[in-house]
Amino acid sequence: MNAKNNSREKIVGTASDLFQSQGFYATGLNEIIKKSGSPKGSLYYYFPEGKEELGVAAVKFAGRSIQQKIKDGLDRYTDPILAINAVIKDMITALKQDGKLKNTSLSLVALETYLSSEALRTACSESFSALENIYAQKLLDSGVPKERAEQLGIVIQSLMEGAILLSVTHHDTTALGLAAKQIELLLKK
Repeated sequence: MNAKNNSREKIVGTASDLFQSQGFYATGLNEIIKKSGSPKGSLYYYFPEGKEELGVAAVKFAGRSIQQKIKDGLDRYTDPILAINAVIKDMITALKQDGKLKNTSLSLVALETYLSSEALRTACSESFSALENIYAQKLLDSGVPKERAEQLGIVIQSLMEGAILLSVTHHDTTALGLAAKQIELLLKK
């Protein structure tokens, strides 16, 4: 990776972390520059359209990371119930260690920006859809019919996002554990 790409990636990675933990509107460009260690001019060089353009890049960056974590977790087991439970256990561990949404969920950014930024809403929507498809593909691979797998992919992602939101709000991961139990019941039918 050359220096230019490295600088851009530092800015995007730092913005991604801050947007996920503090929110899009609570994070200033000067804070991103300072924490990334990048020169101020580089932010405007890479993102001439401003904070929203950086936000879209940061959401896509986080989305790819979250998707990879989910894929890696699901790939550990052929049985979808065991696989999804492993993913949830990883999320519980991450939330207990960090107490933050770093590369776990885009819910904060999505909820904060869905009415004010079509570009950010779209980026979050695409990431959520990709996660739904990852769960659906795991179910398809285990023999679940396509229509049911697609529907369950949406339901699983919905349960996961809701459980993550409740877990960070309550400072308690009980909701994720309960989601795991309910997903198991859904998949046994």
